[in-house]
Amino acid sequence: MNHSLKVVDERTTTSFDIPIHDGAIRAMDLRQMKENADDFGLMSYDPAFLNTASCRSAITYIDGDKGILRYRGYAIEQLAEHCTFLEVAYLLFNGELPTETQLSQWVWDVTHHTMLHETTKKFLEGFRYDAHPMGMLVSTVAALSTVYPDSRHVLDPANRKHQFLRLIGKMPTIAAYTYRHNVGFPYVYPDNELGYTENFMNMLWKMVEPKYIANPVIARALDILFILHADHEQNCSTNVMRSVGSSQADPFLATAAAAAALSGPLHGGANEEVLRMLDIIGSRSNVPAYIEKVKAGNFKLMGFGHRVYKNYDPRARIIKWAADRLFEVTGGNPKLDIALELERIALSDEYFIKRKLYPNVDFYSGLMYQAMGFKPEMFTVLFAIPRTAGWLAQWDELMSDPEQKIARPRQVYVGHDVRNFIPMAQRGVAAQAGTAETVAVRLS
Repeated sequence: MNHSLKVVDERTTTSFDIPIHDGAIRAMDLRQMKENADDFGLMSYDPAFLNTASCRSAITYIDGDKGILRYRGYAIEQLAEHCTFLEVAYLLFNGELPTETQLSQWVWDVTHHTMLHETTKKFLEGFRYDAHPMGMLVSTVAALSTVYPDSRHVLDPANRKHQFLRLIGKMPTIAAYTYRHNVGFPYVYPDNELGYTENFMNMLWKMVEPKYIANPVIARALDILFILHADHEQNCSTNVMRSVGSSQADPFLATAAAAAALSGPLHGGANEEVLRMLDIIGSRSNVPAYIEKVKAGNFKLMGFGHRVYKNYDPRARIIKWAADRLFEVTGGNPKLDIALELERIALSDEYFIKRKLYPNVDFYSGLMYQAMGFKPEMFTVLFAIPRTAGWLAQWDELMSDPEQKIARPRQVYVGHDVRNFIPMAQRGVAAQAGTAETVAVRLS
């Protein structure tokens, strides 16, 4: 059934029937609403894209009110329980879960793209010993654009798949090398006999042992975290990936731009802020007092609430489950008691219930990363590894969408109207004279 929105422009008393498709109207349909022939036409104003859809996508579905997250139609709970990260990466890029043969080939392809060109290591060696890992990762991914010039052929589907495999394979290697650089250890080459997360752990933590053996519980916990962070619809960094990709920039540069967006504390750095909050609280007994300060507006409750979710973030439930099993291996974290008490009180307090502030994915993920042995500055890098799969799936979809053009938002201009040029010698004088005249008028 075709539906439409009837709008009456009270400036001209003209009525318009605007078609509704998939619960949305096209912004360009507003342009026909004009006061006169010279009028540009009506625009919608939506800072931060709170209610604007920039694309049609078949990758990730979110229902924030019901707490639902699905990749290609599959519930995140089922994928986290039954799949590996590389299986989910295949699903995101190809649209279907792989057969056993397809998955085997996919894993082989990714595994044999984990090695970095030796010159790339020199990019990393050029950074200061205390360089932030996220800045190193963003810069190195961008630099790979010069290593793989064939990646510029973005309109070739086969070439896009090749770059997907390259980036998915190399991101853990770059991430591990940023860590090794930061602590002053020599780089460890990838081990093709290991799984995706096990190989990442090998490159992070192998020392002098002949063969690194990853703890399977930690490896699985990390794999689950990767699955949960693989994609999340049109968030800030994905929007950047699509915006930069719309200019037909190569995927290495677009991914670097997306990772730069992820690095901000309001996006990928949020779980680090949760740990800082738990440090401020200090102990379980201080939680009620901190809650009262939050309600008074003196502090923020980090790790609670979400732009999209107005219910319990489904990823947070899975992470809490995975955290319990991880801590059985790594030992308890004193911050966990604080976090559990904070969650218990917040979920039973009318103040937070009314505002629909529930734990999000960042609330427990930082505790897990810390228990695994990561420092907070590595947290966003760990986020970027799996999110690369989502970014590239979104980028590939963008490249295949005939409706998409180079991103170019409109603006509502609120500056000066036309002004006459003021010569240098008269500028200060003119401004002072204007101020004096204004004061004189007010006094009169």
